Amino acid sequence: MSALNKEGMSKVAVEDGEVFGKTVLVTGGGSGIGRAASELLAEYGAQVSVADINMDGARETANLILGAGREALAVPCDLTEPGAVQEAVQFTVERWGKLDGVFANGGIVGDLASIEEMDPDNWDQVMDTNLRGVFLTVKYSIPYLKQQGGSIVITSSVSGNRVVSQIGMSAYSTSKGALNAFAKMASLELAGYGIRVNTICPGGVKTNIQASMEEKPGLEAVEIPVHYPHGDMPLEHRPANPEQVAELVAFLLSDRSSHITGTDIYIDGGESLLRG
Repeated sequence: MSALNKEGMSKVAVEDGEVFGKTVLVTGGGSGIGRAASELLAEYGAQVSVADINMDGARETANLILGAGREALAVPCDLTEPGAVQEAVQFTVERWGKLDGVFANGGIVGDLASIEEMDPDNWDQVMDTNLRGVFLTVKYSIPYLKQQGGSIVITSSVSGNRVVSQIGMSAYSTSKGALNAFAKMASLELAGYGIRVNTICPGGVKTNIQASMEEKPGLEAVEIPVHYPHGDMPLEHRPANPEQVAELVAFLLSDRSSHITGTDIYIDGGESLLRG
């Protein structure tokens, strides 16, 4: 069975496996990539638990899914609080009786500041949300994923991996680089239970994450000017759409990627190869 997206391109078949009938928890599902992934997974037949600290956003995503005649649940989730993360996982399992997949996507950028001028509290907030939050999400999901195996997809970034030239983003880049190492460790530890763990590494994506970024004074003192006369996005000459990233997430959560684990997949149109 096939479906068509808004541009008329064929989508993955959904009713004979892949993600059909699977229960998936999506953190940061209230906006951006998380919302696009939640909607696509539901379209492909999954039951989606939309977790976010912003409950207005989580409810809006869930209502979009419910309004299309599919299954979704909005759950509160502060990624910095172990109890809140554990409850989000438990709410999901209580609603559908199982957990097949996790998209650990929630995260923040934090302030743009030089290392010298960065507030230590900002460093801690970024690490607590991006790195510790993923650890907690994976930790509390494992007991349920163990029951039948499953897939974990973690949102990392080109930042801190292929790209280290984003001045002022040392906290964000460090947290994202660490996630790739964590995913590889987890993929080996959990392989015996049939649990796969992979990271996606987006480049520029058209989301509202820029609204959460505040540039602190003094950043210009450490900036290194770089000019790309023909643009810095080689493939399509634009940032990715959240829906393009969502397609990759759906693939990695589906049975079609059953032999892929411990892998970092870059989805940036070649941007990181140019920027470095």
